[in-house]
Amino acid sequence: MSPYQLHEPPGGVPIKAWTRGVPVEPAALAQLENVAKLPIVYRWVAAMPDVHFGIGATVGSVIPTLGAVIPAAVGVDIGCGMMAVQTTLRATDLPDNLAQVRSAVERAVPHGRTPGGRDRGAWGNVPERVAAVWQPLQARFFHLVDKHPSLKNSNHVVHLGTLGTGNHFIELCLDEQDQVWAMLHSGSRGVGNRIGNYFIELAKKDMARHGSQLPDVDLAYLQEGSEHFADYVEAVHFAQDFAAQNRQVMMDAVIDALRRLPTIPAFALTQLAVNCHHNYVSRERHYGREVLVTRKGAVYAGQGALGIIPGSMGAKSYIVRGKGNPESFCSCSHGAGRVMSRTQAKKVFSLEDHRKATVGVECRKDKDVLDETPGAYKDIDAVMRAQADLVEIVHSLKQIVCVKG
Repeated sequence: MSPYQLHEPPGGVPIKAWTRGVPVEPAALAQLENVAKLPIVYRWVAAMPDVHFGIGATVGSVIPTLGAVIPAAVGVDIGCGMMAVQTTLRATDLPDNLAQVRSAVERAVPHGRTPGGRDRGAWGNVPERVAAVWQPLQARFFHLVDKHPSLKNSNHVVHLGTLGTGNHFIELCLDEQDQVWAMLHSGSRGVGNRIGNYFIELAKKDMARHGSQLPDVDLAYLQEGSEHFADYVEAVHFAQDFAAQNRQVMMDAVIDALRRLPTIPAFALTQLAVNCHHNYVSRERHYGREVLVTRKGAVYAGQGALGIIPGSMGAKSYIVRGKGNPESFCSCSHGAGRVMSRTQAKKVFSLEDHRKATVGVECRKDKDVLDETPGAYKDIDAVMRAQADLVEIVHSLKQIVCVKG
């Protein structure tokens, strides 16, 4: 039996979906079919087991294109991804009171958002260590601003080294040997959001100007050689680099915060560290052609490449090694994937449901995180079984501390 399910929409390329044993809502399948009908798509669309409804394109899809890119498929959290580091600490090295650990991490990394006035999720005064990381990014940013002044008023340096909201998180986890890991999830923050939205609108205007017919206006694309294509590619790569640096700055702050706690003994980091995107575009070679591969909620899983597939606040996460499966364009899922919308989750689950689902995890247990409760996500174990031909599991992680924005 094939490891994927094959869909062949009329008038489009095939869809290969690694979704055996996991639910896929009809709206997500309709979005995949819309993408498959675009003339720029190369060979087929690959859907990962965490696939679910998104804006324009599904989250959990891999879209190879020839000479064009779809800004809304890349999305507005450009370069969003994961970072994890293994420490020499063991479970017995941690204090019994994990609330003090969570508090230390929350103090070290700005997170959340305050509407109006001083935003607690951004830097008020940018620390020197953050300014030093911003320095080499600054010239690239203002080169973009020179050509596109609308990008200027975005939160760039004040968001560098900050977490954000929604499904972004920082966690301490234990692996199968009770070794402590630090893991986090975030992206390019305000500057990536501004870049994404700006070029999505430019792509829509370009499509309208040329009278192009699209199955969904959010699938507007920029063709190579067109007025805005090169600038978008430049902007995307800037935002992806910003995102990777954002994760590194936060991880440094988390490790420093742990080292400052008198209840935690001295420790070191092992060489096993991963920093990977899961909302991004890259030039790659597949089946003899150079293509632009957009992974919207998917991770690069080339032969031997390490990646991270997180579960939810109460489920396991996995460090994985790619098998280089060409049929998925060397990709795997980026997480468990939502099984219901944020609005629906807040209606379906109670605080008591959330508390039961997060027993043993030092985390927020209030109504504002109900949309992130484990029941709002697919079963991570079913997701992993569905992509057994895409990755192998290197480590299984179980969170014990979780910081949410």
